[in-house]
Amino acid sequence: MFVDFYAIQTVPSSNLNRDDTGSPKTAIYGGALRSRVSSQAWKRSMRVAFKDLLPKEKLGARTKLAVSLIADRIVAVRPDLSDRAVAMGTAVLGAVGIKCKPSKRKGENEGEQETDYLVFIADRELQDLANLVIDWVDAGKDIAKPDKEMKKAAGEAFHGVQAVDVALFGRMLADAPALNVDAACQVAHAISVDRVTQEYDYFTAVDDCAAEDNAGAGMIGSVEFNSSTLYRYATVDLNNLYGQLGDSKACAEALAAFAEAFACSMPTGKQNTFANRTLPGTLLCVFRDKQPVNLVAAFEDPVRPGDSVSVSRIAEERLAGEMKRVDEAYGFVPVRALLVSTQGKETAFDGSVERMSLPGLLAAVKDEAVKSLASEEV
Repeated sequence: MFVDFYAIQTVPSSNLNRDDTGSPKTAIYGGALRSRVSSQAWKRSMRVAFKDLLPKEKLGARTKLAVSLIADRIVAVRPDLSDRAVAMGTAVLGAVGIKCKPSKRKGENEGEQETDYLVFIADRELQDLANLVIDWVDAGKDIAKPDKEMKKAAGEAFHGVQAVDVALFGRMLADAPALNVDAACQVAHAISVDRVTQEYDYFTAVDDCAAEDNAGAGMIGSVEFNSSTLYRYATVDLNNLYGQLGDSKACAEALAAFAEAFACSMPTGKQNTFANRTLPGTLLCVFRDKQPVNLVAAFEDPVRPGDSVSVSRIAEERLAGEMKRVDEAYGFVPVRALLVSTQGKETAFDGSVERMSLPGLLAAVKDEAVKSLASEEV
């Protein structure tokens, strides 16, 4: 079972996701310049949203400072080991092949032990590693030279029931491929359904304390921005997610959290400057038992506003039409389709698509997930 999520979301003047020059990211699609928000940017926002949707113990952290996190847990359990906690954290990560070195970053973290790259590690894994290395110390083992049995035990801490965000977004450790996790979801780069034109905001700032005869600005500069209506898509492999969480109820809760985070999160780029926080005008969730389907072809030809018809309204009609054409051409009959729309009482989707509020959609997502996974629970 695959669960596809689609959104049509209008965003005013903004710079959600910048490139290396500070310009809003773009893409050419259908021969036209489109606004683009990278999948990494939106996945980051969704992971942040999870903190308000799921318990901490079901989540992880993507960080170079895993040693400090393990050390904190060691000290919380055994204050008498505080002087060795950092060395212990370094040793237990080294047992699975994750190398550490002193940080060169300026600020509070300078000199702390850090990994060579960001490690996506669950709260549960951090605690298990802390407990494990405490046991090694108590048993008088040489933690600096872990034997085969110790390495195996350390690796096992990363297996079993995964954190929700690790299961969804996956984990890749170059030095420890046995600990990799295959992501249960895929998130597409968001692109605008309409053609965009990059614009510039030339700004000046006044020095509040300057003398009255000082006519110059305290600062001048420019910010690049655009406005667009975005098409967003993501898909979740429900069976993959179940395989990593091991429980249909937990899987249903994770899927509902994903749905809410997909709908309500927003990358924070230049948000204080533009106050561009919006919600999708169209949110569609489709359960499919054959394969996921990205309906982006609906917007290969850029949408243009019509007389008294908005780009977002036309985009919803295009999305509905593309879904119907693809399903009819390929014989893909959705198991269930759910819709949240702010486009008025009448929608472009036919009667097979159930219209509801976001709370209703989240409840329906949970019910359908449990129903779909009933055979897995036998």
